Amino acid sequence: MIENGNQIYSVYNLVVDEQGVRLDKYVSEHCPEISRTQAQKLIGEGYITVNDSIARAGLKLNTGDRLTINIPPAESKTLQPESIPLTILYEDDDLLVIDKPSGLTVHPAPGHSAHTLVNAVLSHLSSLPDTSDWQRPGIVHRLDKDTSGVMLIAKSSTAYKNLTDQFRSRSVMKRYQVLVKGHLSPAEGVIEAPLGRDPRHRQRMAVVEESKGREAKTEYSVIRYVGDYTLLEVRPETGRTHQIRVHLKAIGYPVAGDKVYGVKSPHLSRQFVHASLLGFRLPSTGDYVEFTSPLPSDLETALRNLE
Repeated sequence: MIENGNQIYSVYNLVVDEQGVRLDKYVSEHCPEISRTQAQKLIGEGYITVNDSIARAGLKLNTGDRLTINIPPAESKTLQPESIPLTILYEDDDLLVIDKPSGLTVHPAPGHSAHTLVNAVLSHLSSLPDTSDWQRPGIVHRLDKDTSGVMLIAKSSTAYKNLTDQFRSRSVMKRYQVLVKGHLSPAEGVIEAPLGRDPRHRQRMAVVEESKGREAKTEYSVIRYVGDYTLLEVRPETGRTHQIRVHLKAIGYPVAGDKVYGVKSPHLSRQFVHASLLGFRLPSTGDYVEFTSPLPSDLETALRNLE
């Protein structure tokens, strides 16, 4: 153990006794408390060195290499409220409906422990219901950091179960406005292709073989053509990670402004994906309600410039 400032780290020093094994694999096999995913994270954040140099997870080791593994202390499981402005579309005793701005991460995660929507909501509410992940209290579904629009948060455990059941049964109506490169034809369609981790880039998602992915279905219809682009209404039936962006790329119409799966645009600083409508049943009454969000100003400006 070593102390660095006020933080105490566990440190392991190993001498490699194998030839050609991947760094992340070797670390996970020789430090049982570290999974391979955790090893990749520690390597990416510079906590593991090879011969005193920072290396990538896929580095092939040589016999005699010296590994230094620093394991930082566990993150505190206390989420702090932060005074971040919220646009609340609706609130009752069970839930909040929020118009999320782009650039705001939904919940804390390793390497991003604060300045999230959860921190903002905790400033508005005294508490949020526990979920299976302590970093996601009250989070029923999520939007990507750079996706704007309507989002739902549960305020009680009973409401959380009711709302997650609605998402699981696919009875929630979700509509997005999405701009893609090219003139998409036909004007209406359905994309059905299983999604899973990209075998070449594990941080990304991709269309994969059915046996290696999860069912995913996306409906779309053309709203209008904008220059060399198409503005779509997209209705994902399932809710897989990055589903809309990956499905549209798969059929040859990448999302404008999407730096990971799409195409860059001088008129966009983020992906053109906006959650424009969310419809569900109120847990307290069973009444069906819908909430909408207009296109934010940055996306409206991009459309005018492209036209």
